[in-house]
Amino acid sequence: MKSLKDYFLKAGILKEEEWRRAEELQKKKGLRIDRVLLEEGMVDEYTLLKAYSQVLNLPLQENVEIKKLDPAILKVLPLHLLKNYHLLPINISDGEITLATSDPLSLTFLHEIPSLTGKETQLVLMPEEEIRKGLEHLSHPDERTTEEVFGIMEEERETVEEGREKIEDLLDMAHKAPVIKLVNLILYQALEKRATDIHIEPQEKKLRVRYRIDGLLYDVLSPPLHYAQAIISRIKVMASLNIAERRLPQDGRFKIRRGKEEVDVRVSIIPVTWGERVVLRLLNRANLLDLAELGLSKENYRVMEKLIHLPYGIILVTGPTGSGKTTTLYAALSRINSPEKNIITIEDPVEYQLPGIAQIQVKPSIGLTFSKGLRSVLRHDPDVLMVGEMRDRETAEIAIRASLTGHLVFSTLHTNDAASAITRLLDIGIEPYLVASSVRAIIAQRLVRKICPYCKKEVLLEGKEWMNLGDSHPPTKVWRGEGCDKCLNTGYLGRTGIYEILLLDSEIRKMITEKVEAHIIKRRAVEKGMKTLRMDGLDKVREGITTLEEVMRVTQEVERY
Repeated sequence: MKSLKDYFLKAGILKEEEWRRAEELQKKKGLRIDRVLLEEGMVDEYTLLKAYSQVLNLPLQENVEIKKLDPAILKVLPLHLLKNYHLLPINISDGEITLATSDPLSLTFLHEIPSLTGKETQLVLMPEEEIRKGLEHLSHPDERTTEEVFGIMEEERETVEEGREKIEDLLDMAHKAPVIKLVNLILYQALEKRATDIHIEPQEKKLRVRYRIDGLLYDVLSPPLHYAQAIISRIKVMASLNIAERRLPQDGRFKIRRGKEEVDVRVSIIPVTWGERVVLRLLNRANLLDLAELGLSKENYRVMEKLIHLPYGIILVTGPTGSGKTTTLYAALSRINSPEKNIITIEDPVEYQLPGIAQIQVKPSIGLTFSKGLRSVLRHDPDVLMVGEMRDRETAEIAIRASLTGHLVFSTLHTNDAASAITRLLDIGIEPYLVASSVRAIIAQRLVRKICPYCKKEVLLEGKEWMNLGDSHPPTKVWRGEGCDKCLNTGYLGRTGIYEILLLDSEIRKMITEKVEAHIIKRRAVEKGMKTLRMDGLDKVREGITTLEEVMRVTQEVERY
């Protein structure tokens, strides 16, 4: 095999026209052809590594035990060089060192390794994520478990009488090495387990630490209560908060780095009965999704593409807190973001910073509300606006006025389904004719957990169970996860969205102006072809993406019409 092109074409992985398109994109972007293939989703990393293996005659290494890697290699190969060239030493013998790489085409440093180590070099291929984990292990070879850190803290802990703590004591405690190590360990483990939030909750006799993973909370630690003060003080120091203030809520943020990833941590602290409760929201830019990755069906994706390119009007995204509304809006804005468009957002809070988009953080304490910020923004000649939430009549009226004067406006509402958003707008005082003339579409959404691909298996389904949901075409087989180490024995790994898109055509607009009830509007929309949240969820059950139980869990309150 002479080249990647030969491999992909002969293996039938890519067609000739797909390769030509990749070459055209390569010329435009100035990237290597393999980087273009990955970036455009034409091949995945494992497929690319298999191609490297065939073309370059390099073995593909799998199932390396990260914890058994020898940190002694750092004496001859500095860690900063390994990280810089993204190489992982996986085996060392008297005359040879085996290095793993995920990018064998950019190894200018490789020829220097024999002179540095006195050993010949054997190269193998390994996925990028596995190399990152290995380098992380080499960076912290003596990483202690939380129990060991607790033991050290117990040895160093000084008894402080309740109610007589001094600021100096707290600061000293917050800067002690075991406390720093423990907080870092809590953060690191949360990232490893894909947690989106960390809850630190003092109770009567213990401190409860929980991670939110795929939307559900899991207990991970229960240290004695006397550790709470040290841990919370350390978090306050990291977030530049007032370490002595325990009576009032405080909010802050700080950044941490894990390998190449930079994670923004949003901190919220409130006083509770047994001390202070902390929630840390982990905002990882790597988690920002493209529109194609949200879980939209082919039909919904086609509709969404049309909606986000409209010249004016309001597009509402609805759902409860934690249903992925902000992720959907960010994906939409990222898709239409271009030098020709002036895009401005008003948010509370700004979760991710989007390049090329002006984002305003609402600050009610100084009078910067959604409505006041929106008025000012309209004087900045925007093409597209995003209003974090329509919380009141004034904000909604300004947004509607903006949409009627040639602006495309995205916003959110907290309603159970798409049709209920119409009722909510009418309830806050918006005239029916304004809703009918400005709103172009309402998108309701939920997040469902995906079946773990590592322990996924087929199971038989009783048709009666499916028929009770109003669907007359039950599948004979569905899939479930048995539970494994990869998914924390839950059977689920990751989440995807289910969607309900209500398009306001002339008939629906007429029903709004006549103040027809939401459930009648929904029924008519379904008759005209709209798929409800549950219908979309059942389609994902058929496709083996999620389970029937998961769809029922998130849609049990929205299927009454």
